[in-house]
Amino acid sequence: MVERKDYLKQLAMWRDEQVIKVITGIRRSGKSTLLEQFQEQLKNSGISGEQIVSLNFEELEHEELLDYRKLYQYLTERLCPDKTTYIFLDEIQKVPEFEKVVDSLYVKKRVDLYITGSNAYMLSGELATLLSGRYVEISILPLSFREYCQLQPAGDKEALFAAFLQDGGFPYVATMNRSKEKIDMYLEGIYNTIIVKDIEERQRHREDDPNKRKVTDIALLKTIAKFLASSVGSPVSYKSIADYITSTGRRVSQNTVADYIEVLTEAFVFYPAERFDVVGKQLMKMNQKLYVVDLGIRRHLLFRRDYDLGFSLENVIYLELLRRGYTVNVGRVGNAEVDFVAKKDDRYQYFQVTASLLDPAAFEREITPLKNIRDNYPKTILTLDRMTLGNYDGIEVCHAVDWLLEA
Repeated sequence: MVERKDYLKQLAMWRDEQVIKVITGIRRSGKSTLLEQFQEQLKNSGISGEQIVSLNFEELEHEELLDYRKLYQYLTERLCPDKTTYIFLDEIQKVPEFEKVVDSLYVKKRVDLYITGSNAYMLSGELATLLSGRYVEISILPLSFREYCQLQPAGDKEALFAAFLQDGGFPYVATMNRSKEKIDMYLEGIYNTIIVKDIEERQRHREDDPNKRKVTDIALLKTIAKFLASSVGSPVSYKSIADYITSTGRRVSQNTVADYIEVLTEAFVFYPAERFDVVGKQLMKMNQKLYVVDLGIRRHLLFRRDYDLGFSLENVIYLELLRRGYTVNVGRVGNAEVDFVAKKDDRYQYFQVTASLLDPAAFEREITPLKNIRDNYPKTILTLDRMTLGNYDGIEVCHAVDWLLEA
């Protein structure tokens, strides 16, 4: 088991603060394990077992507590008088009207509340309205490459990175032997569970919202997911996707495409990166990019299909920047593109990502947009070749694997 140190630091930072800690992320990314690790930290700091109440609503023994009234009674009976009670509710979205429980617990004294969910829609409806300004979201991703390496025998890091690009970073996958068949079966199970169960739960939350259309065509949803997986690193629009699907013999509207992409992002299968005007420092309303949450899922979606190494690397870097706490956009400088504009604490960093810079034309293509940025924020090119590493007039060329392994 890998200690998810970065996420544990975030939980520790918010411990005992009067906000609800909402931990979100795709299924099997390690949310339940993270809660277990944090509970161990609490015990090691002197918190007694009776002060910790933990429920996982995917476990059958808690089925009776899917009634929000019974759940609330169960929890209030276990509150410790004169001590803080730490309450952990895992996959809370399975409880209809769970918002009422969360809201009532929030107003009680000496209650520190942590909830997890596998669908972002839980934060876009009534819960967000009830808890406006009263919760903090901690978004969990599958293992980083650095965490992945901790589960592997000592060996060549670049060979491990090749395996990481192929199999992805779901925690259980990282502990399996390198049986491609077993990994494929496991990833298929995760994906199908997301597409069926999470979407069904999302539809239940949408039933009372007349402004939201239902998503019922699973075949269309999977088609759009495959299109997005094949387009990682490329700008996409609702129109381009609708045109592609129509060209296959099925008519679909741009609005329908937008609804189905919303489902996939709410289930954390894809993450959007909007375009950003570097000079004007403003977002541009056109052709965002979408990155897949895990390259193992991408390989599953594009089974037996070759895809560009550079785009896979770009996907890995995008997710790593999210893990490191950056807001990430795709940059535009004149007519040129910067792969990532990363912002944190009102400071920017600029990144280009490419598999190789050995070709002089590729080198010029990647470095020129960074040279055209006239501010003094850090500018970095990440690559998989070691022949071109160095500093070029203030622009650092770094090896991607080394950068990913930085503490």
